[in-house]
Amino acid sequence: MIPGKMNSREVKRMMQQMGIKSTEYPDVKKVVMEAGNKRYIIENPEVTAITAQGQTSFQIVGTMREESTPLSDNKQAQGQTFPEEDIKLVMEQSGASREKAIEALKMTDGQPADAILKLISN
Repeated sequence: MIPGKMNSREVKRMMQQMGIKSTEYPDVKKVVMEAGNKRYIIENPEVTAITAQGQTSFQIVGTMREESTPLSDNKQAQGQTFPEEDIKLVMEQSGASREKAIEALKMTDGQPADAILKLISN
């Protein structure tokens, strides 16, 4: 078979033989990814999940837009802005109290490694 001459049915058959499963999600209307104080939004995406060797990867095709999401003061005061694992990691690695760990995470936009470095360098 010549790679440029394969039809989609042949490609799917070959992927099945190699143990690769592909699943399309035609009903997805929006994909939202959150990172720190930003949101990445893909409207009307084409989403495909590819599973091989027990790992699933997602291919998302579409137009992305970015939004900033301000953190609420109330959530920051309660420590709800950051995942509990991140707070514990910063506390364990730096020896800092919970309050100091949360403050360091605030100052480093929620980046645990930067928060640890900030606390141990002081």
